[in-house]
Amino acid sequence: MAKAVTEALLARFPKVVTGAATGPGGDETVLVKKEHVAEVCRFLKEDPAMDFNMAPYVTCVDYLGQEPRFELVYNCLSTTKKWRVRLRVRVAEGDAVVPSVTGVWRGADWFERYCFDMYGLRFTGHPDLRRLFMYDEFVGHPLRKDYPLRGRQPLTEERSWPEPFRGPGPAGRD
Repeated sequence: MAKAVTEALLARFPKVVTGAATGPGGDETVLVKKEHVAEVCRFLKEDPAMDFNMAPYVTCVDYLGQEPRFELVYNCLSTTKKWRVRLRVRVAEGDAVVPSVTGVWRGADWFERYCFDMYGLRFTGHPDLRRLFMYDEFVGHPLRKDYPLRGRQPLTEERSWPEPFRGPGPAGRD
């Protein structure tokens, strides 16, 4: 039962875990202070009693008008114990910097890049923090709730890319 995970986190990190609840689907939810999220994730992965061996799905929620404005959500899974736990990390708009968990789970790389690109959250210690979907000259972060619906972006010149691979057939054929 994933309730054991919540109890273990509360016992191990009493000053880091600020709250816990059971969601409507039965998943355990734990609120964690942003400065310690990588430490909590490392415990979940490396402790044999926890064994959260699968990289989490990381996403962000924008609560425009509330403080803190953003909430990072780490959906973690232990495939051996069949436990799920959701870590929620509240992030203020003025200090939108969170430690990266790519040192714990390499698979969190693109999820953190997604949160950076779409919401503007920065991850310290990330190996390659750059835009994932939008082009480099794009102004703003399109999934923020205050992003203008009919916002116009600056025009950029079309880029020329070398062909990544060449298929069968003559070289001059399109």
